[in-house]
Parts: sequence; structure tokens; C-alpha cells
Amino acid sequence: MGGLITICPFTTFVMSVITVENISKQYIIDHQKGKGGTTLRDVIAENVRSIFGGKKEQDRVTHEEFWALRDVSFSIEQGDRVGIVGHNGAGKSTMLKILSKIIEPTTGTVRIRGRVASLLEVGTGFHPELTGRENIFLNGSLLGMTRSEIRKQFDEIVAFAGVEKFLDTPVKRYSSGMYVRLGFAISAHLDPEIMIVDEVLAVGDAEFQKKSLGKMRDNSASGRTVIFVSHNLTAVQALCNKTLYFEKGQLIEQGETNQVIASYLSKVSKTRLSREWDTPEEAPGNDLVRVRRFELTPEYQDDLTHIDVRTPMKLRFEFWNMMERANLNLSLHLNSLTGECIFNIGTKSQSYGKGLIAGECTIPGYFLNDGSYTISIMIVKDTVTPLYVMEEGITFDVEDYREGIAWYGKWPGFVRPQFPFTTEVLEEDVPVK
Repeated sequence: MGGLITICPFTTFVMSVITVENISKQYIIDHQKGKGGTTLRDVIAENVRSIFGGKKEQDRVTHEEFWALRDVSFSIEQGDRVGIVGHNGAGKSTMLKILSKIIEPTTGTVRIRGRVASLLEVGTGFHPELTGRENIFLNGSLLGMTRSEIRKQFDEIVAFAGVEKFLDTPVKRYSSGMYVRLGFAISAHLDPEIMIVDEVLAVGDAEFQKKSLGKMRDNSASGRTVIFVSHNLTAVQALCNKTLYFEKGQLIEQGETNQVIASYLSKVSKTRLSREWDTPEEAPGNDLVRVRRFELTPEYQDDLTHIDVRTPMKLRFEFWNMMERANLNLSLHLNSLTGECIFNIGTKSQSYGKGLIAGECTIPGYFLNDGSYTISIMIVKDTVTPLYVMEEGITFDVEDYREGIAWYGKWPGFVRPQFPFTTEVLEEDVPVK
């Protein structure tokens, strides 16, 4: 027996407008096994074999149960702005599709009070052959609005979306940005009691993102409920007062946004900040040099347990030198996860005898942009001969942090320094021709 979704009349006092009780969603995945292949060559070979009396190999089909959601329960009150965070495959989109009545749950109950408008992907609810004008009326009618109600909002929708010149053009000719602007404008202005928005706002430009977040705040202030899914945690923090954290189909945590996001970041961090070996015999290296310790120590901000763009970091590298006397220096490479070298720095070459040698470097806060990074270090002799390279000895993530900035898209570049950059008035009241 499938799960249940019920729609109840909307009421104006503060209450739970969405109640999710023990929702699970199961999919059946088919796997084909056997000696017969699926390439064109394999198919031709199988057919030729059967023509000449050969026995055709039989494939076996096995079925695997996959649970996209498992026993999820939560409630959302009227006027809440709720963010949903988690990695790809966590179950976020499945949950939104259930709330939007696109799919039904396998088990459990969902109760929704009010009219729902959803923007889950580019072009949601659009008919590609219809014009922008026609799609506005189509979407409004799907939300249960009369033509006169749609006309009252029509001019505001068009102005918000900025598609006046293309209003009578079939939407199949729209760019992805135009699709999103019009889709969001329709969803936000046609008076839904509950508004569901997926990752699509990332397609828009900075001005559109700012307008959209402001509109969702306004909708919430007027008593409407907003559910917002995004990998951009800064946008979630800017908009949402509550957040749900999903992982592998389960609801891990729910509550106040800053607390849930801090918990999420601490749990999903992929960092490897320290590596250490007790004796030269077990340490990586060779007969000339061996590594004792490689460690990155962050100076966490505001009692956090994750690195963000503000966080200074100290890197320390220790190695045993087995040579009687050699001129040595360290060369450090910081790389992006995709392999681009962000910077390379080195120490001065000095003469060392046998013993334990240490090098230390500080990466200041407000230098690296958000992203994933690796650090490799090289021990060099006579400034030209690498003796040993430890590739990707340290891996770490830098999370975003912004204050007083309305841009919520991805900040460009690998570095994000705060160099002195000022403006001044050279002359006032200059007439402009």
C-alpha cells in the first residue's frame, strides 16, 4: 500500500502547514547479469550464433531495492523559511517531489495545508510550444487561479522576470536564465501558500538572485511558507530560519539554520589534516630522507569546527635527514582538487647534517576561496634535485563565509584576498553631459 498525501484548506493562524510522518520512498533497480554483452559487437555476435544453431547466452536480471528516503518525519509551520541541505543523493529532491505531489511515497503520510507552487528544475510546468504569456496563464490555472486573478499579477510577473521583449515567443527558445526568471516570477507572484524552490536559482545572475531571495523573504513575512534547497550554504543562511539536514535518505538533524549547517559541515568534512610516523623505519621516504610529520592546524573562527575563508592555517612539516651533509630546502605546492597549482613556495636552501628538520608556513585567513584543496611537499637538494615528494599529503575543504554581501553565487577564482582597495570622491557636483 502506498503512502498518503492529503491537501487541507489553508488557515491564517500559525500552525503546521506541512506534516510529514514516517515517509519512505523505494525504487526497484534492475541489474542485467550474464556473459552476453550489451555492445553492438556483442549483439551481432549473439544473433549470428543463434542463426547457425548456436545457443544464445541468457542474461539474468536481478532486482535491487533502493530506498531514496527512510522513515522521515518533520513538520513545517506557516511562515517558516526552511532550507534543506545534504550531499547529492541524500534524498532532498525526492522529498521535494513528494511535497509537490509529483510522486507518491511508498509508505508514510504527508499532510499539506494550502496551495503549493514548485520550481524544481529549469522549465518546470512550462509547455515549450506555448509563449511566455500563455505559460503564465497556464501555470496560474494549474494553481487554481481565475484569469482575472492572474491578470492582476501579470504586469508584476513580467517586470520581475525581465522578459518583456520575449513575452510572445515560445519558451522553447528561451535561455536557461530566462526560463528560471519567468518560472520563479510565476511561482512567487501567483499567491501560493507554500513555495518550493530547488537549486535552480543558481542559474540566475547576481541581481536576479538578490531579487528572488528578497521576494521569498517578503512572501514569508506575509504568512507564506518557503522551502528552499541549495548547495549554496550562504544563501540558505541568508534566507532560512530553519534547516533540515538529509544524508543517505534519512533526516539527520533539524532546527535553527546556523546550528544545523555548522553540524552538517563538521560531519561531511573530507579533511585529512595530520599524518605522523613514529620511526624512520616505518616512515615514507628513501635512504636519504624520511617523513616524520605533516600537519595543518587551523585557527578556527567563532568556536567552529570547520575551515572557512576567514580561517588562518599553520602548516608544519618534519623529516629525518639521513645524509652526513647536504644543502636542502622544502618546496610546497597547494593545488585545487582538480589538479591546478594555486601556488608554490619554498624555503631557503641551507646546509644540514643528520637529524630531524622542521619547516613551518602560515596561510593567512581571507586568502583561499571556498573549495577543496590538497598540499604536496617536496624535499630538494641543491635547489634542483628532488629527493622525495609527498603527493597530496594534506587534503582539506574551505567553506564559504560572507557578511554584508548580497551576491550568493559562486565566488570566482581560487584565491579571495582582501587587498586594500578604496574609492574616493575627486570632485562633487560635476555636471554630466
